[in-house]
Amino acid sequence: MIIDVLGNAHLYEPMHPLFKAAFDYIRNTDLLAAPCGKTELMGKQLIAIIQTYDTMPAEQEQMEAHRQYIDIQYIISGSEKVGHSLLTKDHVISREYNAQEDYLLVPNTPDFFSLFGRGNFMIFYPHDLHMPCIQVEGPNNVKKLVLKVAYTN
Repeated sequence: MIIDVLGNAHLYEPMHPLFKAAFDYIRNTDLLAAPCGKTELMGKQLIAIIQTYDTMPAEQEQMEAHRQYIDIQYIISGSEKVGHSLLTKDHVISREYNAQEDYLLVPNTPDFFSLFGRGNFMIFYPHDLHMPCIQVEGPNNVKKLVLKVAYTN
C-alpha cells in the first residue's frame, strides 16, 4: 500500500502503465463538481467511481481486498480513517472472493489505521487489506474518488 499526497503522485506513475492516466484524471477533473457514479475512462482497464457517504464506526466494517484491480483512492472532501493489514494465509475470510464484484472480506481487526483527508491518496494492491469509511471523531460526510486500475502481475 502507498499513502501520500497528490503533489507526490509523479513518484508512483512509473509503477504501472495506467497510473499516469489515473493521476492525470485526478489533476484535470473538477472533482468537487463531478457527479457521483461510475465512468469507464479506458474501458475496463481504468474505471473512475465517485461516491459520497457518511463514515461509520470501525466495529461495523470489515477489511476488503481485490484481485482484478488496484485501488487508487482519493479524498475529494471530508476525512476518514482507513484500517490496513497485509493479506496472509492467517486471515479468516468472512466472504469468499467474488470475481464479478472483485472483492473478498476479512473480519480481522486492522494492524493499524491512517488518517485520510482531502488531497491524500492511497494505493491498494491485491495483497493490501483495507477498511475505508471509518469515523475519525464521529460521523462525517465524505466525497471520494476510487480509481480501479487493472492489475497485471
